[in-house]
Amino acid sequence: MMGGHLGSMGLYCMAFLFLPVARGSVLLRFINIPFEHATRYHVWLGHLTMVLFTLHGLLYIVGWAMEGNLLHKLLSWKDIGVAILPGVISLFAGLLMWVTSLPPVRKWNFELFFYTHQLYVVFVLGLALHVGDFIFSMAAGGIFLFMLDRFLRLCQSRRTVDIISAKSLPCGTVELVLSKPGNLRYNALSFVFLQIRELSWLQWHPFSVSSSPLDGKYHLSILIKVLGEWTARLRGSIMNISEAEQPASPSQPRPKITASVEGPYGHEAPYHLMYENLILVAGGIGISPFLAILSDILHRVNEGRPCLPRNILIVWAVKRSNELPLLSTMDLESICPYFYDKLNLEISIYVTRESDPPLEEGDIHNVTVSSVCPMSKGCGMSVLVGTGDSIWSGLYVISSTVGFVISLGILYIFYINPCSISTWWYKGLLFFGCMLASVVIFGGLVVGLWHLWEKKISAREEYEENRLKPGMVQHNEDAVNLFQKNHTSITTIQYGSRPDFKEIFGSISENWGYADVGVIVCGPPTLETSVAREIRSRNLKRESHHPVFHFHSHTFDL
Repeated sequence: MMGGHLGSMGLYCMAFLFLPVARGSVLLRFINIPFEHATRYHVWLGHLTMVLFTLHGLLYIVGWAMEGNLLHKLLSWKDIGVAILPGVISLFAGLLMWVTSLPPVRKWNFELFFYTHQLYVVFVLGLALHVGDFIFSMAAGGIFLFMLDRFLRLCQSRRTVDIISAKSLPCGTVELVLSKPGNLRYNALSFVFLQIRELSWLQWHPFSVSSSPLDGKYHLSILIKVLGEWTARLRGSIMNISEAEQPASPSQPRPKITASVEGPYGHEAPYHLMYENLILVAGGIGISPFLAILSDILHRVNEGRPCLPRNILIVWAVKRSNELPLLSTMDLESICPYFYDKLNLEISIYVTRESDPPLEEGDIHNVTVSSVCPMSKGCGMSVLVGTGDSIWSGLYVISSTVGFVISLGILYIFYINPCSISTWWYKGLLFFGCMLASVVIFGGLVVGLWHLWEKKISAREEYEENRLKPGMVQHNEDAVNLFQKNHTSITTIQYGSRPDFKEIFGSISENWGYADVGVIVCGPPTLETSVAREIRSRNLKRESHHPVFHFHSHTFDL
């Protein structure tokens, strides 16, 4: 009896388990919880679900062992009642996913975690066969929404996306500029999943955008730090293409990179525009989204668009000074001439593993870059998921849901009832099949119409104005000298030290006075924890003339 009750509790958890990992879910957008933050709920629910299901299975095993018929029970597959063997298979698949998702295993071999997690299909299907259609329907809602999201992502990710240009920096960072349609909406806090087919057909990696939507209507930029095997191979491929501008012979094909994109995902509301005072704290490549935020603010100030931020402090901690040219990918003066008259901007950089500048100040950023352009042929990324069209997304969900009800009703009227189908596991299989068929057939019809509408809109925009073509993205040869030209007066660099957040926030409290201050952190968990701890302490002990700090994390671990 206890095992049965624990299994029921596990089903209630299953009802919500898949909701947080539906990346482009209308539900997540409606309640304004971005996917990268929602995943932590999936982790918590996953642990709880597997604990309950594991105890559920163990208690039954103990009971059957006490009765002396353990093996017979484990291999039984009854037509009426619960089918045991599918449940054993489902639990085994769940245990494999659970063990490989634990932090030590995941850090040791991420690919093992990723590939093992694809067993969710076996896990869900085994559950449907184990309990039958009626009990499975208790958890089917969240699973159905996940299936809707997964099919939509599959449709989007099949498209090959133009890589307009690529640039490799000596610090081990790659900048990719991707083509996008003009009607694709995103904001400076968005991120995308990128797949490079020459490297892997299965691996998708998330990267924050480093460009503002106001930087260009038909392109989007991302910065990729070389931190593992996949990113190292990507940078190597770009360098190889740069070296092989012309093939050795006409029969030798020119190397290429084929990219596919999912997204963009992230916050719908641009909360970086909701504070007059901003503190942006970055660690290493965490500066990437802040480049997009800064560019977005400068464009808005220059064009007179709604924009609250007027006081901005950027605190950036890096290990080596060769990472500093990342700031030079953006020319502040060209975006907003005389921005220092309209914006109070300060940049504090901490080089933690160097005690002194390796070169004379001012020459440290004179480094060379290798760039290639273009990289591949394709088209702009699709608008099907992420921060896309809510009307089409709603139609997709509604049509699939109505299609599921209709198909299930037809199945019962013309097959299950006339043929007196009473087998539990078979009805569970039919129920799962109706869910899948309604997504593919009814949802696929809406996706097809959505795709045609997207092509029509893109063609109209391409006709009305000149589209950004491969080769039109130029990298300013003098960009590496931006620190000397534009950043010197607003930038301070400290070597051999880490940010002292107690001192930084104390100085802010005295200088900015009573105000709402937005603090956004993007970096390692230790950096995020340090900032959060200091903010909590400041807010609890604040005096009436001190600011109120509002903490936001742009750090995610997927």
